[in-house]
Amino acid sequence: MSLDDPFRHHPELRRTIKDPADSYFRDMDLAAIDARAAALGRPEGWRTPCEVREAERRDWLEGHWEEDLWVFAYGSLMWDPAIHFAEVRHATLEGFERSFCLWDEGGRGTPQTPGLMLALDRGGRCEGLAFRIESAILDRETFLLFRREMIARAYLPEWVTLESAQGPLRALAFVANHANERIVPGIPLDRQAAMIARAEGHLGTAEAYLAHTHRKLEVLGIEDPYITDLHARVTALHGARTEVGF
Repeated sequence: MSLDDPFRHHPELRRTIKDPADSYFRDMDLAAIDARAAALGRPEGWRTPCEVREAERRDWLEGHWEEDLWVFAYGSLMWDPAIHFAEVRHATLEGFERSFCLWDEGGRGTPQTPGLMLALDRGGRCEGLAFRIESAILDRETFLLFRREMIARAYLPEWVTLESAQGPLRALAFVANHANERIVPGIPLDRQAAMIARAEGHLGTAEAYLAHTHRKLEVLGIEDPYITDLHARVTALHGARTEVGF
């Protein structure tokens, strides 16, 4: 296997990760997103101003521009990272876990039928993927990454230590920002399932987001009892609706 092949450690992932050129997140139209948010009744100032986000990105990366950057993926980044990467590894993060605690009234929900999306919250452990961005393209790729993940400050960038079969990695992870009102921990599992089963926004359904996560973990051989349980509950809800004619 060539050392230039990003999938050299995991050839089974080659056809399961979207080509960045095909990703919505590489060419996000913020004006269109703002117009859609206004139509849904979201107040002005709901997202971080671009100049503020850019200043924060540059401050965060100060002293690291000449280094390759590892990025930890635990949700949609696992199948649609939208970044050009030189290497991908199966990686584990101790002290954090997946949680559908991000209240969503736009991407995969609406104010009338809110959905939930994943955040990386403290507690337990989380297995996912680590992507390596080469230093030569770090500015462009992190611009796109921060625009996607830091659009409304529901996450915070944090340096973390990952374990992989090839050795430990220092990586960037986007973790739940509990100072943001959209992070709502402690939602009972039955309510999480009910919200995910119904919600849909401009990025698609919350159910599809959960199903993609569940499927990616299966491909990787990762056991996450929380995701397995939640996926089963949502599937059962759809079966019940079919039976009663919904």
